[in-house]
Amino acid sequence: MKAAILVKSKTPLVVEEVIPPDELLPGQVFVKINYSGICGAQINEIDAVKGIDQYLPHLLGHEGVGVVLESGPGVTTVRKGDRVVLHWRPSAGIQSSPPKYRWGERKVNAGWVTTFNSHAVISENRLTVIPDSLDSRIATLFGCAVTTAFGVVDNDAQLKIGQSVLIFGIGGVGLGIAQAASMKSGYPIVGVDVTDKKLKMGKSFGLTHALSSSSADLDGRIREIVGPAGADVVIETTGNSRVIERAYNLTHPEGKTILVGVPKKGDNISIPSLPLHFNQVLTGSHGGESIPD
Repeated sequence: MKAAILVKSKTPLVVEEVIPPDELLPGQVFVKINYSGICGAQINEIDAVKGIDQYLPHLLGHEGVGVVLESGPGVTTVRKGDRVVLHWRPSAGIQSSPPKYRWGERKVNAGWVTTFNSHAVISENRLTVIPDSLDSRIATLFGCAVTTAFGVVDNDAQLKIGQSVLIFGIGGVGLGIAQAASMKSGYPIVGVDVTDKKLKMGKSFGLTHALSSSSADLDGRIREIVGPAGADVVIETTGNSRVIERAYNLTHPEGKTILVGVPKKGDNISIPSLPLHFNQVLTGSHGGESIPD
């Protein structure tokens, strides 16, 4: 099977033939990968933004769509022929041991899910069956971007009708957040990004206002829209520490700042903590606390 292998941090992946394990262990499922997404988290993993990578060489990818070819002992939630979404958040079923692949004389590590390979051994609880009617390219987004985005709005923010929403970063997750916030009747829904194309797309997903991060007096423009005290819910998806600080400072004294993006290791933030002793909330999200199945 073909796989893209991370051999050394901060270098291009190596595409080679690898050999899967000889047999499936309890809870493992062998899947043919049809589509894979590329999440910012994967780019961060390649660049080792969290520090030294102790598992090299290893496989990557945590969102995709495929077809089940074979199941190991104990697997009950999927069966041969099922179309499945592959996701990084744990869900129904067994959490198996992670597989190890062979690449010549070397062993290649893998987590409970990888998708940068033509076939993969996946933990049962990283798979969810989808109907045949669901387009595979769209379904791939349910492996991370969509489930994270809707989880952030529904679980982390617990957004109420009419609450104002400010989103920094209108990428895959940011678009999903705009859509979820619109479906929950948030208002206004303000998006900020460096790319005009993303902001334009965001308007079709639910943004009521789209602002370039290079706008003059950006903070003032945001407060004109959401109110002088700040937005009820501010969601930061970029992982940029300076943007995180800005997001916190633009949050209403009784509002929530939710961090989705992950900063580089050692890239700390500096905030006035006094509001946290009253009603303001600052929290990090872990995939929106979603349960994929």
